[in-house]
Amino acid sequence: MKLAELQKNLGYEFNDESLLTLALTLPSANKGCNNQLMEFFGDAILEFIVSEKIYGEGTSEGELTERRQQLVSDSALTPVSQKLGLPEYFIKSKGDTVLKKSVPSAYEAVLAAIYLDGGMEAARSFVNRTLVFEPSSPQINYKGELQEYLQGKGLPLPEYIKQDIGFPQKPRFRSSVKIYDEIFSGEGESVKSAEQSAAKAALEYLKNNQL
Repeated sequence: MKLAELQKNLGYEFNDESLLTLALTLPSANKGCNNQLMEFFGDAILEFIVSEKIYGEGTSEGELTERRQQLVSDSALTPVSQKLGLPEYFIKSKGDTVLKKSVPSAYEAVLAAIYLDGGMEAARSFVNRTLVFEPSSPQINYKGELQEYLQGKGLPLPEYIKQDIGFPQKPRFRSSVKIYDEIFSGEGESVKSAEQSAAKAALEYLKNNQL
């Protein structure tokens, strides 16, 4: 496999190209030797580098945790992996069509490969060069809007039920809220985002049905 073009996209030239090859090898291609361990390692490296980067923002621990989760989430890493062209170089079985999770995970695996090949400075440079750290545009507060909507109707405030459906390395939550005997659910990589998703679903239903 010719990886010269990919290395240009990454902005890093490997001394040991086999590390990059391993980072691109999906479990479907080789169950015993694939990028899963590199993904695990890269996830930890990424969290450290991002934590280091945002530490000086001077906000609370909870806000920093939320910010870090946004930056390292699958939804944040997927477009970065696609822009770098990682999916085009995946080593996988012909029948492997379930690539949704593999795309963001590949970024973490490649980061681990860069760290193992060039050390922390190379890894830090790669993350700072490829991730977008600028604050995202203000998000709509669906929880607040739903609360105001229900208060205006004289209805009780919503109560959210949380369910942890993720893993220690990949947090994910499902939140549900019951209104008018209807249950609305949403998922996210933080409790806050899951609740916002559930509130959005409930609010859209109420408005569409003029309840």
